[in-house]
Amino acid sequence: HRVTVDVLDRLEQLALVDFRDAEGVQRLQKAIQFADQLHEVNTDGVEPMDSVLEDRCLYLREDDVTEGNCTKELLRNAREKVEEYFVAPPGNIPLPKLEERETFLQGS
Repeated sequence: HRVTVDVLDRLEQLALVDFRDAEGVQRLQKAIQFADQLHEVNTDGVEPMDSVLEDRCLYLREDDVTEGNCTKELLRNAREKVEEYFVAPPGNIPLPKLEERETFLQGS
């Protein structure tokens, strides 16, 4: 799979991971290739699992709302907020410029 600049941007925003150099992109591509092996497994007729803990019985319950309507109370915990939303830091890593990314993506 070819990794595009847009995909890198989105992944870096979601995971706060830096793919700024060719080595980072190669690592990502290897991870994608590894995960793609899952598509080769025939899962026809296999029921989805509720848990990966096959040796334990997990009891499911109804998803009943028992609390709520506490937005103001929760937002008091926010260091910074906009309207009724928490403001998360934009990232803890400096991201390379678009031109730099395109340069090392061409070599991958």
